Amino acid sequence: MSNRVALSLGAFLAAIAVALGAYAAHGLEEKILNLGYEADLARRMQWFETGVRYNLFHAIGILCAVLITELSDASQWFRAAPTLFLIGIALFSGSLYVMALGPESLRWLGAIVPLGGVAMITGWICVSCGAMASKK
Repeated sequence: MSNRVALSLGAFLAAIAVALGAYAAHGLEEKILNLGYEADLARRMQWFETGVRYNLFHAIGILCAVLITELSDASQWFRAAPTLFLIGIALFSGSLYVMALGPESLRWLGAIVPLGGVAMITGWICVSCGAMASKK
């Protein structure tokens, strides 16, 4: 993905995370209760808030990796990170959002969450390898 696209996506995903965080603080509890999931309220709130937190961290990670790519001579490592972070956000945070708001029949998405975590971890490993490979 080009740096321009990655920078735009990172900023957009950060904005989405902030908006979802505000929703979690001011409207999510009522929404979960209105959906009839009061027995699972605390767990669903926790899933959503965890999704928001990792969404924001990795949106910022995308922005940082793009900026480092522009400044580094080890850009192949840094170029892989935004794509991995994007995949991680989609799988990890996206699955948690759906699990928080969706019916019990979607709990199988919990099996996808760790795949998103692996993508995020791999992205950070790419950043680390890029730092070690850089001559600057």
